[in-house]
Formats: sequence, structure tokens, C-alpha cells
Amino acid sequence: MTADHRPPMSKADYVYSVLLEEIRTARIPGGTALRAGAVARRLGVSVTPVREALRRLEKDRLISYEAHHGATVVELGDDALEEFYGLRAVVEGLGARLAAARITAGELASLRDLHASMARDAEAGRHDRLGERSRDFHLRITDIGGPAFLGQQARAVRNSFPVPAAASQWLDPGQARRHLDAHAGVLAALERGDGEAAERVMAGHVREAGEYRRKR
Repeated sequence: MTADHRPPMSKADYVYSVLLEEIRTARIPGGTALRAGAVARRLGVSVTPVREALRRLEKDRLISYEAHHGATVVELGDDALEEFYGLRAVVEGLGARLAAARITAGELASLRDLHASMARDAEAGRHDRLGERSRDFHLRITDIGGPAFLGQQARAVRNSFPVPAAASQWLDPGQARRHLDAHAGVLAALERGDGEAAERVMAGHVREAGEYRRKR
């Protein structure tokens, strides 16, 4: 099916996508109660698609239901943080290893263009642009390495731990430089077709990000 003939997004899909993005970026922080009626009014839909979206978010373990409280956004602690980065390191590291054997010249060139654009923004102090583009960089590689399963799993893992835009590691110039150096190392390994090195650099990069987050 071509992009021009995709079925329209259902109202439940729309509500789900909006709430998922708001939870993922912590615009709706952990501990927030989600009232179906209030969400429906805000998004201009009926309560039925909101309830369906909330059930999907519960399956994603992003919200929980408690008696007399209804749906509440899950609050995650230090143990969850450690698990989050550990799982990311495994999934995205494996994606990089598999990508080294599958990446095309065009895909590599596209990743290099993205990396170069990020480096220019960092040099110019435009750090607010970098967090989402880093996510894109990582997920593109995982999609290349594991188009059947890994890409979907990487997104599910990343969506499970909300990170406010104001807390992005990319806002720290020194950390941004370290992340860009790691991205360059991954790209070099992919260009050589060295899956072991690509996995090692990617996994180490993700774990280092986890250490940075834990210290703060």
C-alpha cells in the first residue's frame, strides 16, 4: 500500500499517539491521573476512543489502574532506569551488529548526513534539536539491522521511559560531544562492516548515557 493510499488514522489511534508522545517526553509526568472525559474534551473526541487508547497504554505498562483513582501514568525509579539502559544497550547493540552486514551505501550516506547535520548544530549551540535526531539515528540503525523485530522492540523500549525535553543529555555540550564521538565510531564500524565493533561501540555508548543519567 502506498503512502497516498494508507487507511486514515482511527480516533483511538490518534488519541493513543498523542498520549504516547506526551508521556514519552514527560509532558504528562509520572503520577498524573488521566481522566477519560478530560482527555476526550481536550482532544475533541468521544470517551470511547480515549478508553481504547488508555487500554493500549496499560498494555504498554505506561499507565496503571487503581481502585478509586482510575488511570495514572506510571512513575519509574532507579531500578527501572538501570533496566531501561541495560535493555537498550542489548537491543540497539545487536541492531548495530546486524546492520554492519546489511547496510547499503545509500543508508550509510543518509546516516552520515544526519550525523554531520547534528555536528553542525552542536557546533552552533543548537542543542535543543539534537535529542530527537539522536533517537532517529539510533532507530534507523536498529531498523536496518533488524527490520522484522528489533526496530519495533527498540521503539517499545524507548517509549517506556519518559524523558523530558528539558532533561535531554544533549543540552550538556560536553555530553553532546561524547555522544557525537560515539556516533562517529558506530558509523566507522558500519562502513568497515565490522559488526563486533559496531555492537561494542553502540552498547558502550548507551551504557555511558545510562551512567550519566543515574548520576543526575
